[in-house]
Amino acid sequence: MRLVYTFLVMVTILSLSSQAKAANFCNGYGPQTPRDISSNLGSNARSFSMAPSSENMNLCNIHFHTNAEHKGPGFSVSAGGGKHGGFKCNATSKLTEIELKDPTNGHGACHGVKPGDSIEVHWVHTSCDVKPGEGLSSCLSEQCANPQLRVETQVFLVVNDPNAADFGAFAYGGNISKGLHQAKSMPTETGEPIVFAGSTTGPSYTEEKCSPMQVTWSVRPSCMKINIASLNTWCKGNAFNENHAHGVRQLVTTPELLSPIK
Repeated sequence: MRLVYTFLVMVTILSLSSQAKAANFCNGYGPQTPRDISSNLGSNARSFSMAPSSENMNLCNIHFHTNAEHKGPGFSVSAGGGKHGGFKCNATSKLTEIELKDPTNGHGACHGVKPGDSIEVHWVHTSCDVKPGEGLSSCLSEQCANPQLRVETQVFLVVNDPNAADFGAFAYGGNISKGLHQAKSMPTETGEPIVFAGSTTGPSYTEEKCSPMQVTWSVRPSCMKINIASLNTWCKGNAFNENHAHGVRQLVTTPELLSPIK
């Protein structure tokens, strides 16, 4: 019993030390992303006005990440650490042989993406009057250097199936709605999006190196199967020069670095 007690004390001290270290390195920063959207936990004191709905903003960028950066009800299978870690869709292990067959034999236009992979797609929206383009810089301008940002998010399970969702339905393709750049549509059958205050993501940030950007996130809680052929078609040419999956930022778990989800 004494050994068990000592072990538990050590674990608690290490956990508190890790949280204190993260909070110290990121002292003064606002809430960070990605997070476990199943948990409302968060105690970051920094607040900012939530961005308008995406329908009232300009789409400025679309990109995707290897595996899911967030953890959620439909994507909770750990893919490990590092920039190629994150989380996989829960149904990954249940895919059929046909769904896992790669029609391009590893030579698809979305370099490195194959059936069976999970990807997290980000539709980035800005309050600036800008045209969609490459990278986060496309969301800013000299006249609008501090915009409100909103990221609509969907995690997809990539499959070889023409009956799965067509990524072209969610692409941009020059679409204008009410004078604003918009995706043709957004996924609507994967649950009510979890909305919260956070930051930008990507492997350059950690719990010790935080992002200063303020972003309103809208993350759908369930995975959706996407046809690999439609994804490769998009990667052959789009306004964002995207043709591969980006790395992930590991999950942020320290409460001091998270906003409470209301």
